[in-house]
Amino acid sequence: MSRKGRSRATATATVALAAGAALFATALPAHAASYTAFTFTLGSSEPTIYNFINSATKTLDMTMYELSDTTAVNDLIARKKAGVTVRVILDEKETSTNSSAYSALKNAGVGVVYSSTSYVYTHQKTITVDGATSLVLTGNLTSKYYSTSRDYGVFDNDANDVAAIEKVFNADYAHTSVTPGDGDNLLWSPTDAQTRLLSVINGATKTLDVEEEEFSDSAVVNAIAARAKAGVKVRVVLETPGSYSSEVSQIKSAGGTVVGYSSSTGFYIHAKAIVADYGLSTQKVEAGSMNITSNSLGNNRELGIILTDSGVAGTIETAFNSDYAGGTPA
Repeated sequence: MSRKGRSRATATATVALAAGAALFATALPAHAASYTAFTFTLGSSEPTIYNFINSATKTLDMTMYELSDTTAVNDLIARKKAGVTVRVILDEKETSTNSSAYSALKNAGVGVVYSSTSYVYTHQKTITVDGATSLVLTGNLTSKYYSTSRDYGVFDNDANDVAAIEKVFNADYAHTSVTPGDGDNLLWSPTDAQTRLLSVINGATKTLDVEEEEFSDSAVVNAIAARAKAGVKVRVVLETPGSYSSEVSQIKSAGGTVVGYSSSTGFYIHAKAIVADYGLSTQKVEAGSMNITSNSLGNNRELGIILTDSGVAGTIETAFNSDYAGGTPA
């Protein structure tokens, strides 16, 4: 697949490293659900993710579309050697990217499988540690893209969310069918991702900020345009907006604004995130693996999260504002 059609990892914010680490470094009451977001660092590594992997003491379950990061692979192997039960699902169509990690993990005795052919792509990017905390990512663990791309991660220790993620992982690892549950905050492809995204978009009353790598699903694009026509301030940041000229024209004609990035070697918008009504009582933020395409929403295995949490919304909105300001008007 081209760089446009593939999913990779990345982005920025050193302050978020401490915030992300705090989630698993600080003991929380069993009943207290908390959520922490971070932007991928624009560098050569992702220490927040490595720290999370290394925090596992009992179990670690990972579903990753692309895994090509020697540090992450070595950390997984080290956890296995430390007695942690490590299981990994890698996308079976991305063997050119995943084969090295697959072989290294397999040779080290880590439980690793390629994904089921029931889905066009297993595009999900999630890590669950000790059955207690899940990390939902918009980006992959592909180190060659870390230095250029915008991506986000959200830590979630809501017990209902984690249980739902683990139930799907167990089925996908065994290549058995499952109907995903949404827990308290989740959305899944190929079941309810489009419906849940539309609920966030349609609920926007004042502002709607959308940051996406791909932007072609007509139902979602129509809903965003409808919010702009209704007087909502709509801002969109896209990767290669020229690939979506009709959709961009639709948003602009409705009163929204669109900026983009188009360099194959420069800053790359790989994120998939939406912030509605930032700072208001109606605020919602969504982030996950799904692109705004019919294939991603209807045929892939994807996972995202929808929250009202002000910290998560603030982290993503801050990065969005920077990306919007730096983009080229479409």
